[in-house]
Amino acid sequence: MRHPLRLPAFRLLFLGRTISTLGDAVVPAALAIAITRATGSSAALALVLGCAMVPRLLLLPFGGVVGDRFDPRLVALATDLVRAVAQLLVGVELLGGHPRLAHLAIASAVGGSASAFAMPTASPLVAATVQGELRLRANALLATATGAARLGGPALAGLLVYTAGPGWAFVLDGASFVLSAALLARLARLTRLTTGRAPDGRTPGEPRSLRRDLADGWSEVRSRDWYWTSLIAHGVWNGANAVLLTLGPLIAATRLGGDGAWVALTQAGAVGLLVGSLLAGRLRPRRPVLAGNLALALYGLPLLALAVAAPAPLAVAAQAVALAGLGFLNPVWETVVQQDFPAGSLARVTSYDWLLSLAFAPLGYVLAPLAADAWGSRVPLLAAAVLVTLVCAGTAAVPGVRRHGARPAGPAPQQAAAPAAAATPAPAPGPGTEAATGAEAEAGAEPQRPPAQLNS
Repeated sequence: MRHPLRLPAFRLLFLGRTISTLGDAVVPAALAIAITRATGSSAALALVLGCAMVPRLLLLPFGGVVGDRFDPRLVALATDLVRAVAQLLVGVELLGGHPRLAHLAIASAVGGSASAFAMPTASPLVAATVQGELRLRANALLATATGAARLGGPALAGLLVYTAGPGWAFVLDGASFVLSAALLARLARLTRLTTGRAPDGRTPGEPRSLRRDLADGWSEVRSRDWYWTSLIAHGVWNGANAVLLTLGPLIAATRLGGDGAWVALTQAGAVGLLVGSLLAGRLRPRRPVLAGNLALALYGLPLLALAVAAPAPLAVAAQAVALAGLGFLNPVWETVVQQDFPAGSLARVTSYDWLLSLAFAPLGYVLAPLAADAWGSRVPLLAAAVLVTLVCAGTAAVPGVRRHGARPAGPAPQQAAAPAAAATPAPAPGPGTEAATGAEAEAGAEPQRPPAQLNS
């Protein structure tokens, strides 16, 4: 079987996404350190993070419409350039030595808004550049590269912060977006030269209203019981992940041996994510949706380990296993969605996937500390463990989840009437389950795709 990286179009896409992901992986630690140094206030950090998250959530459905109406290559290119400018401005502000919170918040809002239009283009771009049996392997390669970048990103961030200053981390991220945009421009030229039209071969249809486009995208979501029930499970996973991220650091510091235990837990999760992505490229489950959701149910293990203050090695191992489940789910989920939905609605479907995934995470961040203050940290951790296990495993009761079997991954079905496009349309992790998976999703960087982007 031919390797996906032998395809020139996918090779350009892979390089661009990998470079920008590595740049983004550097930002979370640098942002936290920069704002803490400048203000000494956790509220200031929360403000900047909120300025990225709120517009991202509000604009995601519109980003899906834009991704379906216009050529997703050009949408992704434009958003890369906007995010490059935003990150470079933050870098310049920090390098100046007197960063102003208002400027950082505005730049964060601009970057969050741009990401709302960029995120829905990820799946259509893969679907347009890779066909047939290679698609799962291509998604697994992208997920593996993302996992590797997020594994090495914090170390690179630390090196930059403590040698050159946090501002250079943002300059690096901005430069990564510029390079990614250049590769996307090359991809657009390559596909036009070789095919004379957009990669998915669609032609413009009649003009449609924004409301109609949004409603049609939601209809695609509702029409498949395996999809919308899985999105609920993926959202619950993200909420449970937020509980762990909120309460885990303090538990690690006070009960598991110190801050080093939390670092080990985090790095073990990154390794597990990488291993799961590698496995997804090799294993071909007969019931991919069911297998992926059952893999997500493993997230109850680290929550339970922290709730009972299990020995640090056991908690670290549980986190590695749980994130391997996420790493397995993400490329499998992406592949199923790409083969099952019409190309003309794929960006909108993906935007709803991301929206539901990201929407659950703030609930976890808000409710976890409130519950811990009222009843102790064990109660919200146990509740999250039970909920994520039952809901993710419980999708097995849904007929569509059980019956959705693997089939040859040919071109995505076409709609009878594709949405109109100003340019001929072309075509992640979430969400479903990035997704948003991890603190990096909340720190101004584009979230990792969670199941149903999880932000895993």
